[in-house]
Amino acid sequence: MKPGIHPEYRPVVFRDRAADFAFLTRSTATSDKTVEWEDGSTYPVIDVEISSASHPFYTGNQRVVDTAGRVERFERRYGRARRGR
Repeated sequence: MKPGIHPEYRPVVFRDRAADFAFLTRSTATSDKTVEWEDGSTYPVIDVEISSASHPFYTGNQRVVDTAGRVERFERRYGRARRGR
């Protein structure tokens, strides 16, 4: 690697405020805010809007899309497709 051109890679805490969930990992992301972690050390903290603790795919709280209702509404509006064309 070429010296002096890469950003500093260091421990950073990512915090999901919606789910009250935080995890410590390594990153090149920077932040002016800091937080004291469970080990007693202080790390930069980056607030994220969504994480595995709040994302519907991981939590199982996915909403069901009413595709049947949409198809019926389309057919009422535009009629059934003609066959034999």
